[in-house]
Amino acid sequence: MAVPGTFLVPLLLLLCGPGLYPAAAQSHPGVECVLFNEEYMTCKWGTRETLSVNYSLYYRYKNASDKVECKHYLQDHGVRVGCYFKRNELIQFQSFHVFINASIDGKTLEIPSKRMLLQDLVKPEAPVNLTIRNMSNNQLQLTWATPYPKARCLEHAVKYKSNKDTSWTELSVNGDVFSLPSVDYEKYYTFYVRSKINKYCGSTQFWSEWSAPVFWGSKSTSKGTVEEQLHWFKIHTILVPIASCLLLLVLVILLMRIERVWVILMPRIPNPSKNFDELFITHKGNFQEWAGVPKDVVESFKPNYSENICYVTELPPKDSHEPLWDSSNHAPPPMPGPPAAPSEHSPYQKSYGRV
Repeated sequence: MAVPGTFLVPLLLLLCGPGLYPAAAQSHPGVECVLFNEEYMTCKWGTRETLSVNYSLYYRYKNASDKVECKHYLQDHGVRVGCYFKRNELIQFQSFHVFINASIDGKTLEIPSKRMLLQDLVKPEAPVNLTIRNMSNNQLQLTWATPYPKARCLEHAVKYKSNKDTSWTELSVNGDVFSLPSVDYEKYYTFYVRSKINKYCGSTQFWSEWSAPVFWGSKSTSKGTVEEQLHWFKIHTILVPIASCLLLLVLVILLMRIERVWVILMPRIPNPSKNFDELFITHKGNFQEWAGVPKDVVESFKPNYSENICYVTELPPKDSHEPLWDSSNHAPPPMPGPPAAPSEHSPYQKSYGRV
C-alpha cells in the first residue's frame, strides 16, 4: 500500500536505455520516509534480500544549494538499506529532496527523488495512561495522554470489545476523551486508543501503534476461552469435593484418636445403679439401716411416740412470803385434770404446772 513519502525511483532503463544496468533497475523499489513523533526520521529503500547494489543517499532542503550525504546509514549485513536522521537535522514546512546514487561497475548514477514535506510524514507515538471513570447512568468515560508534543494536531481512534462480542467497535475521536453511553455491568470490556496527525497539521496517513489495553467490568465473566472454563470446571467439580472429603477424614481420625476431644464432643452419662447394690441386697431396701440413722431418731418420727412430762416452777419474788416447795423432801401436788394430748404438729409435748 502506497503512503505519502513513498515513491518509485525512475528506472535506469529510462535514462540509459533498456539494456543498461538491469540489476539496479530491478532491485530499487523506492524510498519510504517516516518521521517518528517529531524526534527522528528514517528513510528506507529496501532490504538485503531485495538489493543487489549499494546506494548512497543525499538530501537538501528548499533553501539549501548543496546536497548533504546521509551521516547515519542503516545497514543489514553490510548492505545499506536506509538512512537515520537525528532531530537537529529535521526541518518541517520546507520542501525536502532526497537523491539516491547507485554505484555500479565503478560508475555512479544519480536518481533524483520527488519533493516531500516532513509534516506529512509524521507518525505519532501511541497514547499512554489510559484511565476509565464510571459516570452516572451506566456511562463510562475513557481518557488518555499523548507523548506527541503537539496534542492539538492529533485525532484519535478508540476500539473496544466486551467478552461477549465477536468483533471490535472502532470510533473516531477528536479530543482526548471518549464516552461510552451505555455499558453492561455483567460484561468485561477492553479498550485501545491510537493517534494520527489531523488535517489541520498535515496530510499524513500514518497511525500510531495501538496503546496498551485498559479493562473494565466484571472479571467473573471474563473467562471466555475454553481452556479457562475447563480450568474452573475442574476446580469446582473435582478439587473442591476431594478437599472436603480429606478434611472430613482428618476430623474423623482426630475424634477417634484423641480421647479428650471425644469426651468433650460425646460426654458419658453416669450410671448410679452400682451405688445402691448394698441398699437392696444387704439391707433389703431398708433405707434407715443402709443410711445408718439411729433407732431413737427413727422412733421419734412415729405418730404414737410421747415424751415424759417435765414440770417447771418459777421462784416467787423476794418480798413474797409464800412457802417454796422443796423438791427434795416433798413431791409437788398433782396437777388437776388429765394431761393435755400431744399436738399433731410436733412429736414432743411439754406441760407446765402452776406455782
